[in-house]
Amino acid sequence: MRVVLGIDLGTSSVKAMLLDLENGVVGVKAKDYGVDISHPGWAEQNPEMWWKSLVEVLGWLREHHRNAFEAVCAVGYSGQMHGLVLTGADGRPVRPAIIWLDQRAGRQLKEISAALSQEEMGQIFCNRVSSGFAFPSLLWVKEQEPDIFARAEHVLTPKDYLRYRMTGAVGAEVVDASSTTMFDTAKRNWAWDILERFGLPAGLFPEVKESSDIAGTISPSCAAETGLPAGVPVIYGSGDQPAQSIGNGVIKGGRIISNIGTGGQISAFASSPAYDKKLRTNTFCHGIRGGYTIFGATLCSGMSLNWAKNKVLHVDSYQEVNALVSAVPPGAEGLIYLPYLSGERTPHMNPDAKGVFFGMTLGQERGHFLRAVMEGVAYSLKDCLGLIQELGIDAPEIIASGGATASPQWLQIQADIFEKPVRASRVKEQACLGSCLLAAVGTGILPSLEEACGRFVSMDERTYLPDERNADVYREGYEKYRKLYGRLWDIME
Repeated sequence: MRVVLGIDLGTSSVKAMLLDLENGVVGVKAKDYGVDISHPGWAEQNPEMWWKSLVEVLGWLREHHRNAFEAVCAVGYSGQMHGLVLTGADGRPVRPAIIWLDQRAGRQLKEISAALSQEEMGQIFCNRVSSGFAFPSLLWVKEQEPDIFARAEHVLTPKDYLRYRMTGAVGAEVVDASSTTMFDTAKRNWAWDILERFGLPAGLFPEVKESSDIAGTISPSCAAETGLPAGVPVIYGSGDQPAQSIGNGVIKGGRIISNIGTGGQISAFASSPAYDKKLRTNTFCHGIRGGYTIFGATLCSGMSLNWAKNKVLHVDSYQEVNALVSAVPPGAEGLIYLPYLSGERTPHMNPDAKGVFFGMTLGQERGHFLRAVMEGVAYSLKDCLGLIQELGIDAPEIIASGGATASPQWLQIQADIFEKPVRASRVKEQACLGSCLLAAVGTGILPSLEEACGRFVSMDERTYLPDERNADVYREGYEKYRKLYGRLWDIME
């Protein structure tokens, strides 16, 4: 038995998958946790919480799938992107992690924009520097918490910290490093000149490797704490979005993914670092050696539905959400939602954008608001899709990914609004699967990602086709959606 362990460090949970390379998925386990938003505009998590949650997940897998667990021969990682983890001389965090949802570094963003032209950002980063990215967050710590900054030995991203705890080896890989916007994306290395200009010591930044390279092995201390076999190789891993693309079999051009997790993205694979010249999309290195991922991002996709379900409408379950949505006609009888609960990236790049419900009437009930949320998120992703298409990238169908694939209603809404067929993978934990496949190839167990995806990636039988009866409703709704932001943006600060 040859088993690969894939770990995905998400924003709302950590998941782990055991993949038997002969028989497929053996088991998956997740542990939920929260985000500390106790300060307005802040979003933090405790890296020790991540590690303890992972240890708990691994303990469950060991108890319920002992034979497979003890046969683990490689480990892969994926994780939430952009965030900042600062570790000290003892290897432990010197402060909580500042994650991608954080909006505190507005002044630092202005400093970066004053020092770097849009053209320079494009040529070096292939991206606009945004709130929640590690670059402005690190400058915020440097300016606001100088004592903590002085204690920092290394800049890591979230999953890189977990990998360090597992192996004892500090390192970085191209996907997450490029997502910090302190990175020369085309050269696949740190933007050393930029770091020097902003007074960031070179010693903070670990050596960068490709995602499938081996970072180290499971340390004796990790083996004692988790039960994993000591000495098993661990690859560097990837940011979650490229890992999901591998888990969906998207390892070359001509396919597009719509991901709705905590945040949302429309993404595609590219063989060169193409980018939107207005910097409304993101271009990062891919987990596939020499490749790139191009995507548009909306910050609060699944989080919008979670917020509406739990904090506003108090719906007991997602099954009830789906039933309520099904009872409301497409277009939610004129109710439109802008999902900008934590600012917005694509296409507005506006950290001050705010969420909006527009078109409320006395006749609307909970189902109208829930459908409007699903439709508003899909409209936001349609914004992203349009910009990807402007770069000359398109596909005949959309592959759906993330937690929203559990909702047939949301899949149909996407098909209707995108006006393209939508399909979903049979395996719902695509980032975990992508991590497993990358680890199997990186350690030489499998010869190529093409073979790995051919063996383990398959689509659900059902394809969600656009319903022409809904086309006019959604085209009109999308135009209103776009006009709303145009009318409101100047009063959102």
